[in-house]
Amino acid sequence: MKINEITIRHVQMKLKDPFTTSFGTFDNKDFLLLEARDVDGTIGWGESVAFHSPWYNEETLKTNWHMLEDFLIPMVLHKEINHPDEINEMFSAIRKNNMAKSTIEGAVWDIYAQQTNQSLAQALGGKKEEIEVGISIGIQSSIEKLLTLVDGYVKEGYKRIKVKIKPGWDVEVMRTLREKFPTVAFMADANSAYRLEDIDILKQLDAFNLTMIEQPLASDDIIDHATLQKQIQTPICLDESIHSLEDARKAIELGSTRIINIKIGRVGGLTESKKIHDYCEEKGIPVWCGGMLESGIGRAHNVALTTLTNFILPGDTAGSNRYWEKDIIEPEVIVEDGYITVPQQAGIGYAVNKETIDTFTVSKKTYN
Repeated sequence: MKINEITIRHVQMKLKDPFTTSFGTFDNKDFLLLEARDVDGTIGWGESVAFHSPWYNEETLKTNWHMLEDFLIPMVLHKEINHPDEINEMFSAIRKNNMAKSTIEGAVWDIYAQQTNQSLAQALGGKKEEIEVGISIGIQSSIEKLLTLVDGYVKEGYKRIKVKIKPGWDVEVMRTLREKFPTVAFMADANSAYRLEDIDILKQLDAFNLTMIEQPLASDDIIDHATLQKQIQTPICLDESIHSLEDARKAIELGSTRIINIKIGRVGGLTESKKIHDYCEEKGIPVWCGGMLESGIGRAHNVALTTLTNFILPGDTAGSNRYWEKDIIEPEVIVEDGYITVPQQAGIGYAVNKETIDTFTVSKKTYN
């Protein structure tokens, strides 16, 4: 393929409900969409998962636009590309900025899948025709409200419930949930809100038979997590600490993690995600696909990735209607009894509604 035109859009979509974690509350999701056009007219779509502020990591919507405009797009435009894996190597000289890299790489994968008449899942080597999904619930104003939300999602058939925690909203919350829902698969997501000094609190979570506790300690740490894992029974899942296959290898060798959350944007794209998946499968470390409040385009990429065989834990890829009154793809991502049917159409498998995108677009710019 040879891409001869790329358009970046700043898009803003209003969430159906505010989403609160230990590092902030979101009412709207601002993000970038990238549309790449091949010389044969094939169009591929990618989505940046960077937030407007550097809460999750150092990247933001504005820094992604800068990296795309000034560095990454010039490296791709009018170049011969035989396979999307080449993008990973092409960008290797650029330090970090993984979410920006992933934005353009995802569009290239979409074009490649269409040109080879495969679904994105098939192009990645996925085997599943449907995927199990869980749901992520932000910090609520009261335990009663949380219980109501969990009850509703359990009745909808979600296979795993992830609950955000932070100091002061942790042990009693998880105890109440476990008492109310004794058989539900729960995990706690701390988003780096604790330190080793909090080990007595984290040990108390062992009593609630959690599937995992996600990223309890610092976002760049693998040393203290290894110390913590030796002292608690609950499996630690690493998220923010894993940016590459090398990070995953080191964390596994140190004993810092028993599960890894793969987020496409965080690790720099689908190619690196697949490398991490394959290594973890070889080492017997299960993986799952985390969510970043994606629109339907980013969600479609998550669905495709989750079809790989070592994604054995339900991911965060909830249905579109969990977050949006109206998504930008057709049909929207639909969850039925905790499962999403993997689309078989070539490319990401969903039609992109450009008219809807236009209504959400704040600004855009085309490069050719």
